[in-house]
Amino acid sequence: MGNTYTNLLIHLVFSCKDREPWLKPGIRERLFPYMGGIVRDNQGVLLCIGGTAEHVHMLVSMPPDLSVSRMAQLIKGASSRWTHETFPKMRGFAWQKGYGAFSIGVSQIPATRAYIQGQLEHHRRVSFQTEYLAFLRKNEIPYDERYVWG
Repeated sequence: MGNTYTNLLIHLVFSCKDREPWLKPGIRERLFPYMGGIVRDNQGVLLCIGGTAEHVHMLVSMPPDLSVSRMAQLIKGASSRWTHETFPKMRGFAWQKGYGAFSIGVSQIPATRAYIQGQLEHHRRVSFQTEYLAFLRKNEIPYDERYVWG
Protein backbone atom coordinates (compact mmCIF):
# COMPACT_ATOMS: atom_id res chain seq x y z
CA MET A 1 0.00 0.00 0.00
CA GLY A 2 1.19 3.49 -0.77
CA ASN A 3 -0.17 5.15 2.38
CA THR A 4 -1.12 4.29 5.94
CA TYR A 5 -4.76 4.69 6.94
CA THR A 6 -5.90 4.14 10.51
CA ASN A 7 -8.83 4.85 12.76
CA LEU A 8 -7.64 4.07 16.27
CA LEU A 9 -10.29 5.20 18.75
CA ILE A 10 -9.48 4.99 22.45
CA HIS A 11 -11.68 5.82 25.45
CA LEU A 12 -9.11 6.92 28.03
CA VAL A 13 -10.03 7.14 31.74
CA PHE A 14 -7.88 8.29 34.66
CA SER A 15 -8.37 9.94 38.00
CA CYS A 16 -6.72 12.39 40.32
CA LYS A 17 -4.31 10.76 42.76
CA ASP A 18 -6.28 9.05 45.52
CA ARG A 19 -9.42 10.17 43.65
CA GLU A 20 -9.22 13.55 45.38
CA PRO A 21 -11.75 16.11 44.05
CA TRP A 22 -9.29 18.64 42.60
CA LEU A 23 -11.12 19.30 39.34
CA LYS A 24 -13.74 21.86 40.29
CA PRO A 25 -15.87 23.29 37.43
CA GLY A 26 -13.66 26.37 36.95
CA ILE A 27 -10.57 24.16 36.71
CA ARG A 28 -12.19 21.69 34.28
CA GLU A 29 -13.32 24.42 31.88
CA ARG A 30 -9.71 25.53 31.47
CA LEU A 31 -7.91 22.21 31.90
CA PHE A 32 -9.96 20.15 29.45
CA PRO A 33 -9.24 22.38 26.42
CA TYR A 34 -5.57 22.37 27.39
CA MET A 35 -5.61 18.58 27.44
CA GLY A 36 -7.16 18.63 23.97
CA GLY A 37 -4.22 20.75 22.83
CA ILE A 38 -1.79 18.14 24.14
CA VAL A 39 -3.58 15.47 22.09
CA ARG A 40 -3.51 17.73 19.00
CA ASP A 41 0.18 18.57 19.49
CA ASN A 42 0.87 14.83 19.34
CA GLN A 43 -1.06 14.31 16.08
CA GLY A 44 -4.15 12.90 17.78
CA VAL A 45 -7.70 14.23 17.73
CA LEU A 46 -9.72 14.78 20.87
CA LEU A 47 -13.28 13.80 19.98
CA CYS A 48 -14.73 14.37 23.44
CA ILE A 49 -13.65 15.09 27.01
CA GLY A 50 -15.60 15.14 30.25
CA GLY A 51 -15.45 14.14 33.84
CA THR A 52 -16.04 15.09 37.42
CA ALA A 53 -14.02 16.63 40.23
CA GLU A 54 -12.06 13.38 40.61
CA HIS A 55 -11.58 11.88 37.15
CA VAL A 56 -11.49 12.42 33.39
CA HIS A 57 -12.82 10.55 30.36
CA MET A 58 -11.37 11.29 26.92
CA LEU A 59 -12.28 9.90 23.51
CA VAL A 60 -9.14 10.16 21.41
CA SER A 61 -8.39 9.30 17.82
CA MET A 62 -4.81 8.09 18.10
CA PRO A 63 -2.02 8.57 15.57
CA PRO A 64 -0.62 5.26 14.30
CA ASP A 65 2.92 5.90 15.49
CA LEU A 66 2.21 6.71 19.15
CA SER A 67 1.37 4.11 21.76
CA VAL A 68 -1.59 4.54 24.08
CA SER A 69 0.74 4.49 27.08
CA ARG A 70 2.86 7.28 25.60
CA MET A 71 -0.20 9.40 24.80
CA ALA A 72 -1.50 8.94 28.35
CA GLN A 73 1.92 9.86 29.74
CA LEU A 74 2.10 13.00 27.58
CA ILE A 75 -1.42 14.13 28.51
CA LYS A 76 -1.01 13.50 32.22
CA GLY A 77 2.50 14.92 32.49
CA ALA A 78 1.93 18.14 30.56
CA SER A 79 -1.50 18.80 32.08
CA SER A 80 -0.18 18.26 35.60
CA ARG A 81 2.69 20.67 34.96
CA TRP A 82 0.30 23.24 33.44
CA THR A 83 -2.10 22.89 36.38
CA HIS A 84 0.68 23.56 38.89
CA GLU A 85 1.85 26.62 36.94
CA THR A 86 -1.64 28.00 36.26
CA PHE A 87 -3.19 27.33 39.66
CA PRO A 88 -0.51 27.85 42.36
CA LYS A 89 -2.89 26.64 45.09
CA MET A 90 -3.01 23.24 43.36
CA ARG A 91 0.63 22.31 44.05
CA GLY A 92 -0.59 19.08 45.67
CA PHE A 93 -2.52 18.03 42.54
CA ALA A 94 -1.40 14.86 40.73
CA TRP A 95 -2.91 12.25 38.46
CA GLN A 96 -3.05 8.62 39.52
CA LYS A 97 -0.23 6.49 38.20
CA GLY A 98 -2.32 4.25 35.95
CA TYR A 99 -5.16 4.67 33.48
CA GLY A 100 -7.80 2.71 31.64
CA ALA A 101 -7.77 2.59 27.84
CA PHE A 102 -10.61 0.94 25.99
CA SER A 103 -10.83 0.62 22.22
CA ILE A 104 -14.09 1.43 20.52
CA GLY A 105 -15.42 1.15 16.99
CA VAL A 106 -16.75 3.94 14.81
CA SER A 107 -20.34 2.85 15.47
CA GLN A 108 -19.76 3.42 19.19
CA ILE A 109 -18.67 7.07 18.85
CA PRO A 110 -22.13 8.61 19.45
CA ALA A 111 -22.84 6.48 22.54
CA THR A 112 -19.33 7.01 23.94
CA ARG A 113 -19.57 10.76 23.34
CA ALA A 114 -22.95 10.89 25.10
CA TYR A 115 -21.57 8.84 27.98
CA ILE A 116 -18.59 11.16 28.42
CA GLN A 117 -20.71 14.30 28.16
CA GLY A 118 -23.12 12.90 30.76
CA GLN A 119 -20.51 12.22 33.43
CA LEU A 120 -21.81 14.69 36.01
CA GLU A 121 -25.32 13.22 35.87
CA HIS A 122 -24.02 9.64 35.72
CA HIS A 123 -21.96 10.09 38.87
CA ARG A 124 -24.92 11.31 40.87
CA ARG A 125 -25.95 7.64 40.82
CA VAL A 126 -22.73 5.64 40.39
CA SER A 127 -19.34 6.06 42.06
CA PHE A 128 -16.16 6.26 40.01
CA GLN A 129 -14.92 3.03 41.59
CA THR A 130 -18.09 1.16 40.57
CA GLU A 131 -17.94 2.65 37.07
CA TYR A 132 -14.28 1.76 36.57
CA LEU A 133 -14.66 -1.83 37.73
CA ALA A 134 -17.64 -2.17 35.38
CA PHE A 135 -15.42 -0.99 32.49
CA LEU A 136 -12.83 -3.61 33.37
CA ARG A 137 -15.46 -6.37 33.52
CA LYS A 138 -17.20 -5.23 30.31
CA ASN A 139 -13.87 -5.26 28.48
CA GLU A 140 -12.95 -8.66 29.98
CA ILE A 141 -9.81 -7.28 31.61
CA PRO A 142 -8.64 -9.46 34.50
CA TYR A 143 -7.84 -7.53 37.66
CA ASP A 144 -7.25 -7.90 41.35
CA GLU A 145 -9.09 -5.11 43.14
CA ARG A 146 -6.31 -4.89 45.73
CA TYR A 147 -4.14 -3.35 43.00
CA VAL A 148 -6.64 -1.34 40.98
CA TRP A 149 -6.59 1.81 43.10
CA GLY A 150 -2.85 2.17 43.71
